[in-house]
Amino acid sequence: MTEGADRVTSTAPSAAMAPVPYRVRSRVVESPDAATLCLEPLDAVLPAPQPGEFMMLYAFGVGEAAISISGDPTVTDGSITHTIRAVGAVSRALHGAQPGTLIGVRGPFGTTWGLDEAAERDLVMVAGGVGLCPLRPAILGALANRTRYGRLMLVVGARSKADFLFAAQLEKWADDPHIELHLTVDVPVQDWRGEVGLVTEPLRRLALRPDRTTAFLCGPEPMLRFGAAALLAKGVAARDIRVSLERNMQCGVGWCGHCQLGPLLVCRDGPVVGYDVAGPLLRVKEL
Repeated sequence: MTEGADRVTSTAPSAAMAPVPYRVRSRVVESPDAATLCLEPLDAVLPAPQPGEFMMLYAFGVGEAAISISGDPTVTDGSITHTIRAVGAVSRALHGAQPGTLIGVRGPFGTTWGLDEAAERDLVMVAGGVGLCPLRPAILGALANRTRYGRLMLVVGARSKADFLFAAQLEKWADDPHIELHLTVDVPVQDWRGEVGLVTEPLRRLALRPDRTTAFLCGPEPMLRFGAAALLAKGVAARDIRVSLERNMQCGVGWCGHCQLGPLLVCRDGPVVGYDVAGPLLRVKEL
């Protein structure tokens, strides 16, 4: 069982299901439908989440949703950061929460990207759309401990230039010699001078040392499948490709079964899973 799962199962049921009040400290609009919220504790402070884990966020009077961590893992002031895309009633309420708003928080839950296990290896991180949000803590964590890793490669795809999240940070990374950044869009605009197409195109061109490469992928399931296929074709082992799965999580602790994917309960056994486990499941239609 993973470290994240150990943390959940050792938590008393009442504590695991009781939201802790946090206040919105700041809100930053990232794209037309996404905003980043920094939440600060009112009293009780939950354990610091690790890259890849998620929290259950409760919009009072509306409902609860599982939201990945998107903040800097080196921050130690007790705050937690989430980037939320407005797609449903709960996410719209969370997305629109202004500074001072109270939000209920449970967690952290789930598995991590496994940065420690990837030490001394090259890292390839591939993000499609809002998939950059769960990957951002892993990127920041790797940059904060840069000497622990070999090459650090980041491939990010979006529908258009306006849809890239963390635009200012992407510009900074583009000039940072410690990270190799590749950006691509589906729909080019007049002032776009970068790549056009799927994230698999720059991924296929990367020269990798397959036996020393660990890959993290996050995005829509077709992107996970095609991205993993491109890495497998280069000789990267399936167990060294880690993907973040998305399912309808309602309890966060593996009780309700809503997030079942074959033998997995994604909230407990994921969301980050090796492709040796996830690959066969993602090939089954409507599973």
